[in-house]
Amino acid sequence: MTTSDAKTPWWKQGIIYQIYPRSFQDSNDDGVGDLPGITSRLDYLQWLGIDAIWLSPIFPSPMADFGYDVADYCDIHPLFGTLADFDKLLAEAHTRGIKLLLDLVPNHTSSEHRWFLEARSSRDNPRRDWYIWRDAKPDGSPPNNWTSAFGGSAWEWDAATGQYYLHSFLKEQPDLNYRNPEVIAAMQDVIRFWLDRGVDGFRVDVIDWMIKDAEFRDEPDPYNRIYSAFRPEVYDIIRQFRRVFDEYPDRVMVGEVNYFGTPAYLAALYGSKTENGGDMLHLPFNFRLILTPWFAADVREAVEIYEAALPEHGWPNYVLGNHDQARLASRIGLEEARMAAMLLLTLRGTPFIYYGEEIGMENVSIPQEAVQDPYGINVPGMSRDPERTPMQWDDSQNASFSAGRQTWLPVAANYKTINVEKQRDETRSMLALYRRLIAYRRESAALRLGDYRSVTGEGIPSDCYVYLRIYAGQRVCIALNLGVRERELDIKFAGKIVLSTQLDRSEPTDGKLKLRPNEGVIVELADL
Repeated sequence: MTTSDAKTPWWKQGIIYQIYPRSFQDSNDDGVGDLPGITSRLDYLQWLGIDAIWLSPIFPSPMADFGYDVADYCDIHPLFGTLADFDKLLAEAHTRGIKLLLDLVPNHTSSEHRWFLEARSSRDNPRRDWYIWRDAKPDGSPPNNWTSAFGGSAWEWDAATGQYYLHSFLKEQPDLNYRNPEVIAAMQDVIRFWLDRGVDGFRVDVIDWMIKDAEFRDEPDPYNRIYSAFRPEVYDIIRQFRRVFDEYPDRVMVGEVNYFGTPAYLAALYGSKTENGGDMLHLPFNFRLILTPWFAADVREAVEIYEAALPEHGWPNYVLGNHDQARLASRIGLEEARMAAMLLLTLRGTPFIYYGEEIGMENVSIPQEAVQDPYGINVPGMSRDPERTPMQWDDSQNASFSAGRQTWLPVAANYKTINVEKQRDETRSMLALYRRLIAYRRESAALRLGDYRSVTGEGIPSDCYVYLRIYAGQRVCIALNLGVRERELDIKFAGKIVLSTQLDRSEPTDGKLKLRPNEGVIVELADL
C-alpha cells in the first residue's frame, strides 16, 4: 500500500485469507492442522501478498461442531497448540505485515462450557438466565415449532431441571440469552481479552441470530425464520460489541449474516454514521456472489443492487467461497474460477479468499459412512467436508499437509497436479494468476479505493460484464467474457491490456477488444 493511503483502514485496502486450521498444515503428524503449522506457512502467505488471515475457531471445544461449540473463549484447544503457540503465530504474522482475525461464536456455547454447566445445575443458579429455558407445553412437547439449523427441533429437554433449553444448531450448542445484560458484558470481556493480546479483529459467527422473539411465537414457516433469528433487536447488541472495537484503533468486526439477506438488510447492519464510520459492523459479509448464477447479467445485477443499497459510510466486501460452501472451482468450473478471481480482486471493496482457491482446489467426494461434519451426519447429503479437505502443498505424501499416516479428511486425488509447488513454477497457473492480480491490486489505488461504474451499451455483448474503477483521475477497466464463445467488445476507451486471466497478453488497445471464452482482462486507461 502506498504511504498516501495510510489514513485509510487496512481492512478497506487489504485482502483477507480464510484458513480452516484443521486443514492448513499439520506440524505434529496427528493428521490435523495446528497453529505451529500455520506459522510455518506464513512465508507463503507473505509471498502471495495476503494482508490478513482469518482463522476458523481454535478455542477449547468438545468438537461436536469442529470448534463452533466453544467450551472456553479465552484459551486454545490442545489439538491446535497452546496460547504460547498462538502468541508466536500472531507475532510472526505481524512481523511479516500480516494481520490476524479470530472467529468469535457468540450465539451459543458448548454444553460443556462452565457457564452452561452452572446454568443447568438448578433453576436457581445465578447463570440460569444466561441461557434460554422454557417450560414444555401441557402435552410435554417443545415450547414452539422452532427448528435447528442442523435438523429437528431447536429445543432439548433437560430432565434434571424439568425445562427445555434452546439450541439453534446442535443440542451440544445451547443458545446464550442476550436479553440478559450480564451475557453481553461477558462477551465484551472475551473480545477485550483477544484485542488486548494484539488480535486485529474478529469474524463473528451468525451474529444476527443472537436474540430471539421475546414472545417465542411459532414460525409461520419453520424454515423461513422471522422469530428465531434475524430480529431487529439484535442491532443494539451489535452496537454494544462495536463500542468495544472502537476502544482499539484499527481493529475490524466482520459479521456472518443471513445468506439470503437482501442488500437493504446488509446495509442496515452497518448502522448509523459516526466519526468511526458506522456504529455496527465494519463489514457485514456479502454472500450474494456465492448465490448468484454465473451469467454476466446476473453477476452485474448482484453487484449493482448491492452497491446502490450501501450507505455512504458502508464499505463493500465480496466472498466467493468459505468452509460452508462448495469450492469455487467445483461450483462454476475451473476456467470460470480464473475469471472469478479477477472479479473478486477488482471489484470495489474488501475481498475474502478461502484457502486453496488460489490453486483451484476442488470439492473432494467423501462417502456418507466417512463423513465427519455433524451437519452432514444429521442431514445426509449436506456435509461440508468436501470443501474442508487438506491444503495441497506439493506432490509428496499427503500433499505435505501432514507426515502422519492418516489425515482427518482425505487429501484430494488430484494433489499431484494441483498443488502450490507445481503452480509456483508455472507462469500461467491459477496461483500465478492470483499472485499477479494481488500484486496489481496492491499497486493500483483505483482498484483498492476507487469508485465503481459499469459499462453497458451496444458495444458490450450480453454475456460480457465490463466496469471501471476510478480514483483521483486513474482509470482501470475490467472486461469479463462469461460466455462460451469468443466476443468482440468496444469499451470506447483506448488503453493498454496489462493482465489477462490467461496470463498471455500485454498490448495496447484502441477500445476494441477480443475476448476468448471465459477470459477477462484488465485495461489501464489514460488518466482523466
